[in-house]
Amino acid sequence: MNTSMPVKNLTQLREMKNRHEKIACLTAYDASFAALSAAAGVDVLLVGDSLGMVVQGQDSTVPVTLDEMIYHTQAVRRGAPESFVIADMPFMSYATPQDTVNNAARLMREGLAQMVKLEGGAWLLDSIRMLAERGIPVCTHLGLTPQSVHQLGGYRVQGRSQDEAQQILTDALALQEAGASLLVLECVPATLAQEVTANLSIPTIGIGAGVDCDGQVLVVYDMLGLTLGHTPSFVKNFMQGQESVSAALSAYVQAVKQQTFPSAEQSF
Repeated sequence: MNTSMPVKNLTQLREMKNRHEKIACLTAYDASFAALSAAAGVDVLLVGDSLGMVVQGQDSTVPVTLDEMIYHTQAVRRGAPESFVIADMPFMSYATPQDTVNNAARLMREGLAQMVKLEGGAWLLDSIRMLAERGIPVCTHLGLTPQSVHQLGGYRVQGRSQDEAQQILTDALALQEAGASLLVLECVPATLAQEVTANLSIPTIGIGAGVDCDGQVLVVYDMLGLTLGHTPSFVKNFMQGQESVSAALSAYVQAVKQQTFPSAEQSF
């Protein structure tokens, strides 16, 4: 069970980065998993558009709608009213700066999210500035961006070449300057994630990005061994050796905090 105070705002997340305390994040899509995760000490809940795949059975995150994201964010908020909740903005809901502001406002007002997450680099700068100026906290997402998986040529590690790595670092700094308050790094080499984390004042959350990010996130279905089909190499099944879902969630939090997850075999 969680013995520390729950994270309620961005100030606490920045303070955790500054004192080198790891941030434990998990996805949540409903009230029950949200409540169990909060009780286990998960710092941040991400209502991911990954629900398209793990809840709806879609082939990708692309079909998920804004109304569906609002519905699931409401459910998570009801299950974990004290938790810090981030909601993904789904595919094409932030195609223009004005679309971004209008749809983010719905996720905040109707879904009761405390932060919205967008995938992409420099093309998002105007949208991020508009959000930040209007008091909407922004989490950005670099590396493997699932909404762009068709353009990326599949689910593969990003940033392996020197040019790709430099572009990710450049984008990360530009996103921070524009007003982003958090950055997810997905499927990038651990050395690159370490460099990005060291160069940013905002926290980084890794998934398949090594142990040196300021925090970690996994899809809750994956870390409970409920993955259908291929299991990503950066996933660990925390249900193994545990007698309950609650115990597995607590084991995940402990592993993140103690920096035993991810290990080298779960990194690139």
